[in-house]
Amino acid sequence: MLYVLIGLLNGIVVGTSRTVYGRLSSHVGPFNASVWAHLVGLAFVTLLILVSGQPLYYPLTVAPPAAYLGGFFGALFVVVSSYVFPRLGAVKAALFVISGQMITAVIFDWIVSGKGPTILTSIGVILVVSAIYLSGMFRKRRLEGKP
Repeated sequence: MLYVLIGLLNGIVVGTSRTVYGRLSSHVGPFNASVWAHLVGLAFVTLLILVSGQPLYYPLTVAPPAAYLGGFFGALFVVVSSYVFPRLGAVKAALFVISGQMITAVIFDWIVSGKGPTILTSIGVILVVSAIYLSGMFRKRRLEGKP
């Protein structure tokens, strides 16, 4: 149960950070917002490492080279989110992010396990993608003044 609560808290943090940096992006642009996101994040993580007593440095050889691509994908996510969130709104942008994560997770699980998605997993993905479509449809109708 603790991990479920931590996961939910993490979702709150991600949603909040995307909204905050989306707003910053509208003032300074997505690339500058991304730079600030990473500088503040680097300072925070460095502080956590120092407080925890963990070593601040590991040789680059401790992990395979592909493992370091996470930094690239993280930076790309921040830049794209900073650009997209103010234009789509927090709910729709978050649904797109969650949909992409779900679809990618299903594909990776399929590749790693060799087993296709279960019916419940498939239904979950379909429901989230449908929510995005319906959200866009209702927003368009509302903007057109239709009930």
